[in-house]
Amino acid sequence: MMLRTVLLALALASPFTVPTAFAQDGPLRIEIDEGVIEPLPFAAPTFIAETPRAAALAEEITRIVAADLAGTGLFREIPMAAHIGRITSFDSPVQYADWRAINAQALVTGAVNTDGTNITVKFRLFDVFSNAPLGDGLQFGGTTASLRRVAHKVADQVYSRITGEGGYFDSRVVYVAESGPKNARQKRLAVMDYDGANTSYLTDAASIVLAPRFSPAGDRVLYTSYETGFPRIYALNLNQMTRRALDDQPGTMTFAPRFAPDGNTVVFSLSQGGNTDIYSLNLANGSRQRLTSGASIDTAPSFSPDGRFIVYESDQSGSQQLYIMPAGGGEGRRISFGKGRYGTPVWSPRGDQIAFTKQYQGRFHIGVMRTDGSEERLLTASFLDEGPTWSPNGRVIMFTRETAGAGGAPALYSVDITGRNLRRVSTVGAGSDPAWSPLLP
Repeated sequence: MMLRTVLLALALASPFTVPTAFAQDGPLRIEIDEGVIEPLPFAAPTFIAETPRAAALAEEITRIVAADLAGTGLFREIPMAAHIGRITSFDSPVQYADWRAINAQALVTGAVNTDGTNITVKFRLFDVFSNAPLGDGLQFGGTTASLRRVAHKVADQVYSRITGEGGYFDSRVVYVAESGPKNARQKRLAVMDYDGANTSYLTDAASIVLAPRFSPAGDRVLYTSYETGFPRIYALNLNQMTRRALDDQPGTMTFAPRFAPDGNTVVFSLSQGGNTDIYSLNLANGSRQRLTSGASIDTAPSFSPDGRFIVYESDQSGSQQLYIMPAGGGEGRRISFGKGRYGTPVWSPRGDQIAFTKQYQGRFHIGVMRTDGSEERLLTASFLDEGPTWSPNGRVIMFTRETAGAGGAPALYSVDITGRNLRRVSTVGAGSDPAWSPLLP
């Protein structure tokens, strides 16, 4: 039955509750009764070019939409060579029997129109076995320069209608682009589409940069720079490409910054006199508040989506573990109790899970746990996996994986929170420390 395999895959991700019936127009009902995950087969015939100049654009948009869906591991594209049916007009009735004959369960059709440098993309999604559309057709507009964004928006809509979850394709990732030998590596900030396309650089390689983090609106990036010889936090405005140093106090080192959900506050670690604690900074008036105190090293803070709590790492128990405290500071409550050391915690956008890096018996893992520390699951294992970041819908985690040896280099990988669909993310050269943006406006 339509969508059963996709919804089964979602059901196996324990943090989510999946209904037995999918809320859509029409009588479609879903029964999850199989224990094998199979990607849902879909067909995406080349979108119709409604103007002569639109043919190449229509082909490119179709390929991007299909790649987005297939890349999730929840969908499998049926090759065009296997298509029996042909879409010759966006408004022509769908011959469902032709698509059932090749076992397509979903059909995506579309059309592209151009007017100078502007493009308009229409699409429809059909449930082949129910002989019915899934929702109404939609239309997106933009310029030819924003073609990829328009295609990602179409794919997000298709993904959302089939899974019931928000999409994540129309988003960007900021990361540290690396080059040069391992013992003298140059680092600069770069930003790219979620799939590695459209890379641009935000800083030069004159000084080491670390830990870039998007603001909730995606218009600013926090990062740590060593350009003064000591770690300092900077805020970069992506619209104006201006930056400013934050909390530049003599005799201190600041690092590991992250925005609060409201975008008006930053939490970070400050080291002074051999002591490292977590502080918050009001960006409007510059006021600073100390949130932790003691002899332990407290760092890597991350807010809950509602802004009420902060998860962080600390060695106060004698080894690196995860703790949660109120956003205004106070005593931390330990949540990690497995074997090994835990670090770099990041709260899921859904609020129900925390991703982390775990080191145990010489191996590194990316894992997730509930906010009370229960239901810990390790999603990866490698020589060095670290630094998770969540997709905007909380379905996928991106992280850094570095290979061993003198020639080892970091690369970006992604994995579904079920632990399936581990994939290398295409970047220009080596890359590390990714941070996912929210969905673009």
